[in-house]
Amino acid sequence: MTIPAEIVQATRMSEQELLVEVAVMLFIQEKLTLGQAALLAGKPQFQFQAILASRDIPIHYDIPEYQEDLKTIARLGS
Repeated sequence: MTIPAEIVQATRMSEQELLVEVAVMLFIQEKLTLGQAALLAGKPQFQFQAILASRDIPIHYDIPEYQEDLKTIARLGS
């Protein structure tokens, strides 16, 4: 994903910080699983969970999300 430099500059964040914000927002909206959001944020899952915890965002993780994460792990491991 390419973020135009003027958008990054307008946010006064680094590109990495902006990706974390987008990942958090998509996770909250249940558009991404925990694993997918961590991947988008460029963080290990435990670090992304710590980011969520620091913002008092609960982790909604159910069986379908677990199964999706297993598929993602298998795909990335190939």
